[in-house]
Amino acid sequence: MNVYFHTFGCKANQYDTALVRQAFADQGVVVVDDPAAADLAVVNSCTVTHESEAKLGRLVRRLARRGGGGRLETVVMGCAAARDGGAIAALPSVRAVVGGADPARVLEAAGFGAPRVDPVLRRFPANARGWLKIQDGCDEHCTFCATTIARGANRSRGIPELVAEATALAEHHAEIVLTGIHIGTYGQDRSGWTDPGATPRGSQQGSGPDSPGARPRGWSTLGDLLEALVSAVPQVRFRLSSIEATEVDDTIARLLIEAPAHLAAHLHAPLQSGANRILKRMGRHWYTAESYRARLDWLAERLPVFGLGADIIAGFPGESDAEHRQTIALVDALPFTYLHVFPYSERPGAAAGRLGERVPPGVIRERARELRERGEAKARAHRLRRQGQRADGVVCGRREGKVEVLTEDYLSVYLPTHDWNGRPRFEVTLP
Repeated sequence: MNVYFHTFGCKANQYDTALVRQAFADQGVVVVDDPAAADLAVVNSCTVTHESEAKLGRLVRRLARRGGGGRLETVVMGCAAARDGGAIAALPSVRAVVGGADPARVLEAAGFGAPRVDPVLRRFPANARGWLKIQDGCDEHCTFCATTIARGANRSRGIPELVAEATALAEHHAEIVLTGIHIGTYGQDRSGWTDPGATPRGSQQGSGPDSPGARPRGWSTLGDLLEALVSAVPQVRFRLSSIEATEVDDTIARLLIEAPAHLAAHLHAPLQSGANRILKRMGRHWYTAESYRARLDWLAERLPVFGLGADIIAGFPGESDAEHRQTIALVDALPFTYLHVFPYSERPGAAAGRLGERVPPGVIRERARELRERGEAKARAHRLRRQGQRADGVVCGRREGKVEVLTEDYLSVYLPTHDWNGRPRFEVTLP
């Protein structure tokens, strides 16, 4: 059997697809890149925005036509599948809808009876960078988010299991990206605490402004995990996929500052809004604009090279012009090197839909445009500052006679293949 895979969404979804893909390959399946050569398609869905679900529908219809007369069946898995009320199942040639990403369930939906599945991802199918999912789910309830509904509560994997998987991945990858849904709360579910909003968010008493506080006994943190991973596989550069600014505890900060060869000097720290009233309406109770800024300013002062990105939602219900200006002011004040800007998109079942005070679509578009322009200007300025400097590069792609190299601060450099020394990780000069 030939199977085609397609993934929508985040790095956690990409990891899930890789594990499912490995399970299919272990059953003797041939993974193909062209759906025209496939006997079955497996699509991992995303529910973050309305557009992500619309793209899913368009792809499934296109796959059905490409199979010829609707003969190419599709198994849809993932977050949108977990929330499906029948719309996905009604799409043409959908064989099954599997909520979540359990490889055994996806295999069974594809017709494999009682398959045995290796729970360890041995290799990420792409390049010199691999993903390692350290936890799933989230115990917070951001009012704009449907992912918590689809993914469930926080569930952390044990440190020994993750060290074993990282060791296997290190045979093939020079960089390993730690991913999940809310990685800053790694280990909290294993401590016996049931109210994550009330627990301290850190591994030790903080020394920097707004540093996370003391932890309960028996609570393994993300910092503990990073120390174990760096010790076990010191040849790898680790990177954090996305982490709340106020969950960067002193252990993580120390590794960022003192061990740049082991932990990339890059944070993607979701902001969502720079207005405290809007943060409260979003249900993001664990930080304010001031605590967010204080933690990142403290880190930026100590990091000679620092890639800093953020997610921002434009036009959240109730956002006034003045509150949008507060977000702009915070963006201007912080050393961001890129931004991911999302026009507000109402998700079925998410609490924000019941808040009222909708921002007109035209205003949302204009606010998103202004934020994107700020992000693009920040990106240009950062690249200009880095011009001519040396960087720690890891190969992350090859095409059209060039290799793409990713630096520690999340900049892409493109080199002619004939200038590449063949190593997956090497020092590069930023053009």
